[in-house]
Amino acid sequence: MEKPKSKRGFASMSAEKRRSVASMGGKACPKEKRQFFVNRELARLAGQKGKRLKKATQTKEHDNVA
Repeated sequence: MEKPKSKRGFASMSAEKRRSVASMGGKACPKEKRQFFVNRELARLAGQKGKRLKKATQTKEHDNVA
C-alpha cells in the first residue's frame, strides 16, 4: 500500500511565491561581482569547456546505444 505523495518545496507554493523565490537567485549577488560579468575571457573559456564536455558525453551515449 503506497502512501500518497505530499507536496513539498516548490510544489506546495503558489505560482506567485515560486516566481518570488526564483527571482531572488538572480538578485543575490550584484552584477559587478558576478565572475563572468567582470571577466569575459573566463566566460568564453567556460563556454568552450562546456561545449567540449557536451560533445564528449554525446559521443559516449552514441557508443553505448549500439
